[in-house]
Amino acid sequence: MNIGASLPPEEPATIFYIGHHETDQRHVSNEVLSQAEDLGYDFVTTSITTPTFHTAVVSLIQDYQDLLQRACSTQVPSPGPLVPPLTPQDSTLTPEDSDTSRIAIASEWIDLGSTDPVVAYVSRQVFNLEVAYAAFCGVSNVIVHGPAEGGDVVQYARAIQEALGLGPYLQLHVLMPMHGELETEYPDGRHLSEFADAVPEETLEDESEDQGEYDVWETWNTIRTLCSYSQKLSIALEVQRQLPSLDLQTRWYSEPVRLLVFPRTTFLRNAKGYPVLSKPHQQLLSQFARLRFAPWMLLSDVGTLTTTTSESARSSPEPTPAEASDKPKEKPKDPVSHLRYLRHLQQTQPSRPPIERFGQGYQDYLQSPLQPLTDNLESVTYEVFEKDPVKYEWYERAIAAALRDLKDTVQDTIPIVVAVVGAGRGPLVTRALQASQSTGITIDCWAVEKNPNAYVLLQRRNATDPLWNNSVHVEKSDMRHWPGPVLKHGLGKVDILVSELLGSFADNELSPECLDGVQNHLSDHGVSIPQSYTAHLTPIASPRLHSDLLSRGGGQEKWDIPYVVLLHQLDYLSLLPPTPSSSETRTPNVQQAWSFAHPIPHHHLSHAHLRAGGGAGAPGWVGGDGSNEHNARSCTLRFTCQKRGVCHGLAGYFETVLYAGAKAEGEKVELSTNPVTMEGKSKDMISWFPICFPLKTPVYVPEGGELVVSMWRQTDDRSVWYEWVVEVWHTVGGKKRKLGMSEMGTSRKNACLM
Repeated sequence: MNIGASLPPEEPATIFYIGHHETDQRHVSNEVLSQAEDLGYDFVTTSITTPTFHTAVVSLIQDYQDLLQRACSTQVPSPGPLVPPLTPQDSTLTPEDSDTSRIAIASEWIDLGSTDPVVAYVSRQVFNLEVAYAAFCGVSNVIVHGPAEGGDVVQYARAIQEALGLGPYLQLHVLMPMHGELETEYPDGRHLSEFADAVPEETLEDESEDQGEYDVWETWNTIRTLCSYSQKLSIALEVQRQLPSLDLQTRWYSEPVRLLVFPRTTFLRNAKGYPVLSKPHQQLLSQFARLRFAPWMLLSDVGTLTTTTSESARSSPEPTPAEASDKPKEKPKDPVSHLRYLRHLQQTQPSRPPIERFGQGYQDYLQSPLQPLTDNLESVTYEVFEKDPVKYEWYERAIAAALRDLKDTVQDTIPIVVAVVGAGRGPLVTRALQASQSTGITIDCWAVEKNPNAYVLLQRRNATDPLWNNSVHVEKSDMRHWPGPVLKHGLGKVDILVSELLGSFADNELSPECLDGVQNHLSDHGVSIPQSYTAHLTPIASPRLHSDLLSRGGGQEKWDIPYVVLLHQLDYLSLLPPTPSSSETRTPNVQQAWSFAHPIPHHHLSHAHLRAGGGAGAPGWVGGDGSNEHNARSCTLRFTCQKRGVCHGLAGYFETVLYAGAKAEGEKVELSTNPVTMEGKSKDMISWFPICFPLKTPVYVPEGGELVVSMWRQTDDRSVWYEWVVEVWHTVGGKKRKLGMSEMGTSRKNACLM
């Protein structure tokens, strides 16, 4: 359990940052910018260079080609045509305080990925000149059009990588459609691709045969990979009228989208003639708005700022998606109707689920897991756990069910002995006492806690809490060294052993080792709550987490830590087949890695004690004498990936059976963080975030490929750690072939100390 946030008293308001883009607007003056702000826009786009510069570059290429023809040479002379530095006539952009409200647009007529070396060379010069000058003027955000269809994506990516170093605060946003081609309109002008040599028809035919829904994403994946997942590079994603499949929408959701571009053609018209978005578009927008760093929104060619007055806009009624009338649809006179509609959506965003409100600001924030055995937790950490609206209620249900089942078994030894081991600030003690009251079954309650600071609070609660009423036996001890409950006849046994030692991957906070150490105090009929728990895995695509780790200092060690993280901006690479009743539901393929159950068979503990004394044969495989090897685990899991993608790591979850009655009709109380089963077992539980096992080198998996995950829980009797590796297999021509694999991850240097 590792959470760094507390549930806010109320959900924060949704904020939309909305900008205006006009393809015919070459330069945005301060007057136009002020007018846009009066209308309610947060930013506007502006060109970096003027048509004069475009004309000069076109003339430069024409002169160069004429030179080649006169020389009767097919070879490109060196050096190629050089674009001269910018002049005042080439750009009206100047350093302004208001440049923070401007997003610059690199010239759309360049072709950075051209297969013609001259065009590519000139385009790169133009791009570098524009980006460098924009950065000099204080414009930190620059939009650049993605590579043209049929262009050299690797060459394009190299040009982007080069430009990223032109300004320390520069952010480049690659304009790309979700699929297919852009709908964004461009001003008339001569594109440099017109000067390129013709592409062989055979090449065009080969490319057209291989068109797929994920081709645009594939292009982006190449660009960001060659740019080393730079945090200065993101996507300006055009949302088209025809949305792609839900799978592809989710893939884009996992990517670093900084701008959502809405062309005029994306909007529908309601019965009153006002622009609205379809329900699927609204859902897509709401999903992106829930991100920790929600993308800005850019309205493209929905109106002309230079002919809009704020007074006419204010006098127009505010439309809503529900508005309808018998009047024929016609374009409304309100020139900012698209903006007003998005502001309406801003005010009507659906509520976030409890786990997101609880973790507000901590989505995709990597944290090292707790080590409660070696560290004494602070009171505020305990307090965060105690805010969970589900976990402790479920624990009380489990204790009450166990009390009812044990009542007949131990009727001669009532009160029933209940020991809460690792009591913390005492929430489970309170729940045990409440379960005793609700069932009418008397208990003898013991609270065992090693943290000396929490021990002070436990004693105070025992003296001042009316429910406790000095009836709880508070013990300062590591549970593994606790001598057991002292009853009237001496040392006794525990009937119900209650603990909350589970971590994000079930066993990663050493619950098995801790409960092994206290099990000798459990009676023959004794019950452990929880009774069992299982660890679960699934491969994920999470460029954000990978980029975060790349940007951190340090070497290999940062890749060998299983991080606790509220996973949010991700894509599940392997899905379960959809059911006929829910064909659009994307259910991740989450598989069980291993399990633990308590109490364990006595002969396992006896054998462990023998090995600890060196009297049971060979030592452990990974060091020590092997006394804890009964808690080692391993698994090999296979995941079929329906769509091509990149695996950046493994998401880990757990499920636990707190208590299952001995009778067939007995109550079964379970908790789960597994996204497949959490809704049915413990909806709205917030105590645990998932765990993530990162891959230093992401692995690409083709459509229909198989990811084979191998993982080990290792121990040397003094610590516990994990090791993991991912392989990619694909069936080609009826034969299964290995395409690649990740490096071995190991958390041994960051092991959980026993």
